[in-house]
Amino acid sequence: MDGEKTFLVVDDVPMFRELGTLFLSRYGRVLTATTGAQALEIARRERLDLVVLDLHLPDLDGEEVCRALRRIPGSAETPVIAVAGKSSEDHARAIRAGASDVLAKPLSRVSLVESALRFLEGARPRGLPRADVEAPVRVLAGEGECWGTVRNVSRGGLFIEADCPLRAEEEVRLEFALPDARSYAPSARLVWRRPSNGLGGGMGLRFVELDRESARRLEAFVHERSHPPRDRVTRSLGVVRR
Repeated sequence: MDGEKTFLVVDDVPMFRELGTLFLSRYGRVLTATTGAQALEIARRERLDLVVLDLHLPDLDGEEVCRALRRIPGSAETPVIAVAGKSSEDHARAIRAGASDVLAKPLSRVSLVESALRFLEGARPRGLPRADVEAPVRVLAGEGECWGTVRNVSRGGLFIEADCPLRAEEEVRLEFALPDARSYAPSARLVWRRPSNGLGGGMGLRFVELDRESARRLEAFVHERSHPPRDRVTRSLGVVRR
């Protein structure tokens, strides 16, 4: 990473502010705020490279803060990692407000640093670690449904091989099970589509409503099957895998 980065950690709980500061301080300068109003004031005067934002603040709702950040000149493209509670509604609120990523409390050091490094290295953010799978998926959109095959999955979304007539940004309900013998039923939003050119058409979808337990199970599932990304982050943290 070129030059010193500036991070903002927004949380009204001292322990979580301290943890966020501890996790990120080796990568740059860390500022903190205890309220949404403080966070927005800092964003107006500082050039921020990353914001870690708790959704539950004493004055402004974190969702409102995220939307306001997107309206501040120079902050519209600043990556925002939202820190949510256990409910799928929290996750959905963050995504709909424009959060770049969503993590659940209590924060995992590896997960936070891994997420931060995605946005801080290079001109374009790296994708989340993914695991290749082959599993049937049911896509429910309005009154209709279609079936496809999950080809890869991350804790943030999945790619399915299917030809469902979905619109860009349309939110649908998914039902699928993975080889970990767990079933998942998140909502998701169509992000991109790959036309069928003899290779099998498909769609990339980002999870919107996803509860904390499902997010953690997905993260564990992916990291069990994609060791290089996790090894890279643990090396960055000075952790030796044995």
